[in-house]
Amino acid sequence: MKAAEIKFLGAARQVTGSSYLLTAGGMKILIDCGLYQERKFLERNWQPFPFPPSEVDLVLLTHAHLDHCGLLPKLTREGFHGPIMATPATADLLSISLMDSARIQEEDAAFKRKRHKNEGRQGPYPELPLYATENVLKTLPLIHEIAYDEPLDINQSVTARFRDAGHILGSAMLEIEIKRGNRQKPLRVVFSGDIGLKGKPFVRDPHVFQTADYIIMESTYGDRDHLDPAEPTAILAEVIQNTAEAGGKTIIPTFAIERAQDVLFYLSRLVRREIIKRVPVYLDSPMAHEVTKVFDQHVESLDEESQSLFRAGESPFSFPGFHVVSSVEESKSLNELRTPAVIMAGSGMCTGGRVKHHLTHNLPRPESSVLFVGYQAQGTLGRRILEKEKSVRVHGSDIPVRARVEIINGFSAHADRRGLTRWLENLDEAPRSVFICHGEEQVSLNFASHVRERTGWQAKVPYYLQTIDLD
Repeated sequence: MKAAEIKFLGAARQVTGSSYLLTAGGMKILIDCGLYQERKFLERNWQPFPFPPSEVDLVLLTHAHLDHCGLLPKLTREGFHGPIMATPATADLLSISLMDSARIQEEDAAFKRKRHKNEGRQGPYPELPLYATENVLKTLPLIHEIAYDEPLDINQSVTARFRDAGHILGSAMLEIEIKRGNRQKPLRVVFSGDIGLKGKPFVRDPHVFQTADYIIMESTYGDRDHLDPAEPTAILAEVIQNTAEAGGKTIIPTFAIERAQDVLFYLSRLVRREIIKRVPVYLDSPMAHEVTKVFDQHVESLDEESQSLFRAGESPFSFPGFHVVSSVEESKSLNELRTPAVIMAGSGMCTGGRVKHHLTHNLPRPESSVLFVGYQAQGTLGRRILEKEKSVRVHGSDIPVRARVEIINGFSAHADRRGLTRWLENLDEAPRSVFICHGEEQVSLNFASHVRERTGWQAKVPYYLQTIDLD
């Protein structure tokens, strides 16, 4: 009998859709169950899972970003009934993330049905939501909390531990130990999840490992290094100030979990230090507002710098000129403003949500700016804007791109090539193999080559649905 094998179900030569099926100790363990977000892979969301969901014993979840958890309601709808294990903060964020995802899918499906009916045609994808709020409500009771570093004895042969990934609040790496008999050392398999950067707001630095037999790791920024950490703040201030002086709005497509809070952290600092004039800042994302409440509930999980701000009464989520937008009517009214403003709205890759309406109104305006603060996957609306196409299609209309377009990679919650390499080099000895995932194909291939050249270790880039025997 094989000790263990891994089947790569997503994020293999692509960024999104993270999911791996680990068979070990007679158990089928699903690590993450992520949504596909790149345009060329969207059909996979609608296809049956490449395994019977009812045969999966449990899910281990690294964090609450949709590309890691967004297909869980579909998994339960199609027959999974086991436990979903996550850290306490991830469990709290998960209910927000999945409910928001279901709501957006229901709204988008209704919008497409109406538009296609008016146009007398049918779109390339079903005009039904991938899943609905009722599917999320059946998923949430399956979530069970586990603290960092606490051993989770899955059975007599398999033990898992959640280690801090330093990516977003509650994010985890998974260290799984698989016993193979009295005469053999246990296999140690590490799933990195998304690896964070050192010194970021709110989160602690990522955990490092001294030993591992196999490592399955991300490579989102595996072919580049971020700017100096001091520069993002300067760029943020410069874009906002110049846009305000031109009379325009700064639109910041924002990931609701962690990225919105990171940007608010730096904006509050810029405002309190009077580095930028008090241009009003609008958080037009009910989900991001709900997420900030989770941060308030898990202050003990934050890094020391952030804890000290809360103790001093200087919460990054409350500063002069900051406004939370709740209703749809208030959101629409922002487009009637004729004065400068900063508008933060989801989704972060512009694939849905309120930001699309703000883009419709501001992309054609040369005095306005679109400022990206996170990765934009291939095929997404955000990527097409970032690549400065002359026009982009939003809500069925072609919108000219005349606004200033900028990106700040320094806000990324992902380690860059330098950080990924340093994380690996904490190992005391070579692993049997490193599998490079969660990156665009050429980026993953480049990083695998970099690992081989720098360490001499075996580094591979698996294919979608490839199965690796770990014996």
